[in-house]
Amino acid sequence: MSTLPHEKPNVAILVTGQTLFMIAMVTVMTLSGVVGQQLAPDPALATLPIAMMMMGTVVSTLPASLFMKRVGRRLGFITGATLGGVGGGLVSFGGIAMDSFWLFCAGNLLLGLYQGFAMYYRFAAVDVASPAFRSQAISFVMAGGVVAAFLGPWNASAAQHLVANVPSGGPYLVIAILALVAIGLLTQLRVPASGEPQPGDTSRPMSVIAGQPGFLVAVLAGAVGYAVMILVMTATPLAMRANDFTMSQVAFIMQSHVLGMFAPSFFTGSLIARFGVDRILLTGAALLAGSAIVATLDQGLAYFWVALVLLGIGWNFLFIGGSTLLSTVHSESERGKVQGINDLIIFSLVAIGSLMAGQLLHRLGWESLNLAMLPPVLLVALAILWWKSRQPLVSQKA
Repeated sequence: MSTLPHEKPNVAILVTGQTLFMIAMVTVMTLSGVVGQQLAPDPALATLPIAMMMMGTVVSTLPASLFMKRVGRRLGFITGATLGGVGGGLVSFGGIAMDSFWLFCAGNLLLGLYQGFAMYYRFAAVDVASPAFRSQAISFVMAGGVVAAFLGPWNASAAQHLVANVPSGGPYLVIAILALVAIGLLTQLRVPASGEPQPGDTSRPMSVIAGQPGFLVAVLAGAVGYAVMILVMTATPLAMRANDFTMSQVAFIMQSHVLGMFAPSFFTGSLIARFGVDRILLTGAALLAGSAIVATLDQGLAYFWVALVLLGIGWNFLFIGGSTLLSTVHSESERGKVQGINDLIIFSLVAIGSLMAGQLLHRLGWESLNLAMLPPVLLVALAILWWKSRQPLVSQKA
């Protein structure tokens, strides 16, 4: 099996970069709402910092892709880690130190920019890996979330008093320090020439690329899978607290969910290589449907656990499967705009889902909220079957 130069060191750098970035994101999801509640002039604005992070991702994801198309992956990732990771961590810390809610929101907005760039680590794995190793490389990069599932909440609590006179500021300083470590590693990233922008590249119009069935399925699977996951994930702590579960029980369920999201990444790529991307996408849709059904059966702790673990694994299969499929429908010169449009669509729906979660839970209740997730999941499954029916009668392996 042929390999690209520096293939394994490059993937290792991307895996580590993903881990350091995910620690930052899990810290924000764990802590920024609590800090927002302490700083906000109105309690209703408590989760605005998290929403600002999501907005930072939405507005930066397409520009980040186009920027990297011009300057290359390495410089792009370093820019994102510098402005978003180091800058966002320091500005967030400054907001807490100065008791400024709006400065803290600005820091979280910058951390969203960090995410806008870092979400392309998975696509960079495609650039640095040989064809036979690509789906596994994407999986290994996504597996960085397993470590972050433990270190993110740990950072949010253990570093609380790192700076004695700035309570809760320490975790954001740690984010900035870890981003500096990531920058040091990223300087050693060596992307092959085929994965960097080339002079004289030509590409098809986006309308032509978007007309491909494979593109439509890849985007739909990634966007719907992510939006459904984030909506239910965001609503879960509220639903559990309404049923008088303790915060430690909520934390246990959420940690199990994050592990469900990322632990399968160690073998998702191998499953795609063995069974084909279409079957893994269908399995992901089935798992999301199973999660919704389990959630309607009972509101005991075990049911929350099963539902949230299934939700995480289903997201993993749809997101990695969609990313793998997307890499097969564009040329190198088309990479920037295609990946940018893909992630713009995904994170626009993610932002909407995170904002809708509270309202839907309040208006529909936990059971009906989960049942409302079934139609979009069914749409994804039907789209996959439609795409598969249009392919030649050969194994659909990415």
